[in-house]
Amino acid sequence: LWGFTVAVTAVGGMIGSLCAGFAADRYGLKKPMLYNNFTAILAALLMGFSKLAGSFEMLIIGRFIIGINSGINMGIAPMYLTEIAPVKYRGVFGTLGQLGVVTSMLLSQYVPKSMPYQKYVPHQSMYISKSLVYTHFFCIAINVAYIPRFLLVKMNKEDEAREALQWLRGSHYNSKEEMNQMSSEHEAGKDEQKTTIKELFTVSHLRQPLIIAIVMQLSQQLSGINAVFYYSTQLFLAAGIPQEYTGLTTVGVGIVNVIMTIVSLSLIEHAGRRILHLIGLGGMCVCSILLVVRNFFVSDRMLVISWLTLVPILLFVAFFQTGPGSIPWFITAELFNQSARPAAVSIAGLVNWLGNFTIGLAYPSINAEIGGYTFIIFAVLLAIFWIFTYFRVPETKGKNINEITALFQPDRGGYLGG
Repeated sequence: LWGFTVAVTAVGGMIGSLCAGFAADRYGLKKPMLYNNFTAILAALLMGFSKLAGSFEMLIIGRFIIGINSGINMGIAPMYLTEIAPVKYRGVFGTLGQLGVVTSMLLSQYVPKSMPYQKYVPHQSMYISKSLVYTHFFCIAINVAYIPRFLLVKMNKEDEAREALQWLRGSHYNSKEEMNQMSSEHEAGKDEQKTTIKELFTVSHLRQPLIIAIVMQLSQQLSGINAVFYYSTQLFLAAGIPQEYTGLTTVGVGIVNVIMTIVSLSLIEHAGRRILHLIGLGGMCVCSILLVVRNFFVSDRMLVISWLTLVPILLFVAFFQTGPGSIPWFITAELFNQSARPAAVSIAGLVNWLGNFTIGLAYPSINAEIGGYTFIIFAVLLAIFWIFTYFRVPETKGKNINEITALFQPDRGGYLGG
């Protein structure tokens, strides 16, 4: 039941991912981002009152609904950030989304353990208070700009698109060049119909980037990172860390998460997406091997060695945030034009959450059978993902959407990587 309760969020995430593409294509990005806060409020209230009602079903339903909310957010947010960002800062904007995620994770790990009133106020009140946070998010989202490209390309509202662009860039920004670029995409895509999910799999110049997007998402979820995030306490206990210190080490993982995301943020537009993803996958592969080797050295009578085995765990998290933590989400949005992006992001998000569900459900059973040797599986998968990234994933740094999609056109012979 525990494994199912953990994994049910991912089931909601799959449904939310499919809804994200439909909502983005039909209503744009602002409205789904705005009204999705209501699902989070409902989920927070269900989880918050589950103990008072004596209902574990309310907790499970709440986790399922928050999964739907997360699936929509993880589909909409990367598209929104990609759309509003100037080309030269698109990677930075994409990584900012991940920074928000890891900062929230750190707060959720640290705050409940540190607040002085935790002995007097039920833990469930933390869930209820989140409904107020989401209400605040709703009020903020009311004031965010509509996407200029959506207004121009999908709605054919040139004046409103220009106004939105000026709102985003500032009143003194010369929007002429960027408007011309969006207009050229608009003209090129005038005769294009909305791209269907079937076409993503059957049309060559769409299938190639879709495969890249899918594998990039799998490289995130099947890397083993959620084995660390979901079951960190069990992992630290298996390493020989005393029970009283496991909370501290979990917060340590959260701190590394935030620090390395900031490092990635500063490097993304200099090093590029591809090289950071390769470094991240390669480093995680080496750390996975070290996590297997550490099984030969863990001893209850050698506490120093137990603490030293934390090093590959922390490095594993650090390398994850170097590339695989954020890049798969926003590079998916970069690989497709306006007509294909919503459907592609939906499929990529579905695959991501499916991987999340698989690890959340399968890891406890596999770990019970082979223990720390589970990371042999992750090491092999990471090596496969590294090879794929090296040979098949293009560098998108500094390129506009038209230049990126042109890489996969038939007259270019398709992208061969390297």
